[in-house]
Amino acid sequence: MITPAEADLLIGQTLQCLPIESLPLAQCAGLVLRENIYAERDQPPFDRVAMDGIALASQAVQAGARTFRVQAIQAAGDPPLTLAAATDCIEVMTGGVLPHGCDSVVPVEQVSLSPGRAALTEGLRVEPWQNVHRRGTDTRQGALLVDAGLRLRAPEIAIAASAGMPRIRVSAQPMLAVISTGNELIEPGEPVLAHQIRRSNAYAIVSALRENGFQRVADDHLHDDAGELRERLAFHLKTHDVLVLSGGVSMGKFDLVPGVLEELGVRPVFHKIAQRPGKPLWFGVGPRGTAVFGLPGNPVSTLVCFTRYVLPALLGSLGHTPRPPERIALAAPVTFNAPLSYFLPVRLEQDDWGRQWAQPVPPNGSGDYTALAGTDGFVELPPGPNTYPKGFVTRLFRWS
Repeated sequence: MITPAEADLLIGQTLQCLPIESLPLAQCAGLVLRENIYAERDQPPFDRVAMDGIALASQAVQAGARTFRVQAIQAAGDPPLTLAAATDCIEVMTGGVLPHGCDSVVPVEQVSLSPGRAALTEGLRVEPWQNVHRRGTDTRQGALLVDAGLRLRAPEIAIAASAGMPRIRVSAQPMLAVISTGNELIEPGEPVLAHQIRRSNAYAIVSALRENGFQRVADDHLHDDAGELRERLAFHLKTHDVLVLSGGVSMGKFDLVPGVLEELGVRPVFHKIAQRPGKPLWFGVGPRGTAVFGLPGNPVSTLVCFTRYVLPALLGSLGHTPRPPERIALAAPVTFNAPLSYFLPVRLEQDDWGRQWAQPVPPNGSGDYTALAGTDGFVELPPGPNTYPKGFVTRLFRWS
């Protein structure tokens, strides 16, 4: 068996980087950016009014003027007016251009307006550039705003739009197939017999993929039949970039998936990792370069292996810049007696000082998916046997 770190390395060396496509900005939410975004103009592109009120020359106030003639009104989006005289002012709106000849904005709450006149509140001080967002103070034309490799969320989409980009270059979405195997699996809503179980792993995987921006996801359920497996897996290998299978990769007589995949020309890269849960994980590469992940069928094993290996690998193939590893301290001691890496579900909690801790939530075996409700992810503990004390710091993997 290989270690989790060795599995990371082998998967990363094998997975192909996906091609780049140019898409309209409105279609890019959740995708991975494959070009840098630079500022089209200074930001703000002009001296910007930051409050509704009156724009005036601050020197006039400092010279003793308290009442001003309202020369005009200038709305946001209007070309800038020019102040006619030092004792004039111009009504302005938030977001508009500061009129020429003005260097200050007095908020409407601090002004008494009457027809054609504006009087400042008694004792009010007016300083140059107050309530003015100066040109270029956020960023300068040509400055790097967003690095390639980020997933595009609402802020990055807004920045791209402000940079005048109607289209952006992103990673092409892979064609994914999520495939569960097993005669015992019954769809939610269908009649279930006492010896059968609900098909849940595929729903968890598809949900996690969609949460992370993957849109082209097919779903299939195959029985433990060599002929059916051979036919359907051959189809998926020809039509998809990545297969994520759940079940059929252990050592039982009906764990047929590895053998059928090899018959179809899928080259095994590794089978089994020194970890609990999820030791039987299988990974290989098809004749067209299709990446094939064979996850163990027990629900906790499936979700742990997907989160620990499959999702980071898929994001890496998109050119996504990985987040730095997140580390956290155990909130209670944990004893583990096997010479394997231990993936332990946890719930994140804060103490009275605002420090975050990982509260262990050990399931009742790798089939106890109900224990995962309310957990935030899992921690990776080094191989035992060992007792890891409260405060032991280790890596955290979040479900999302």
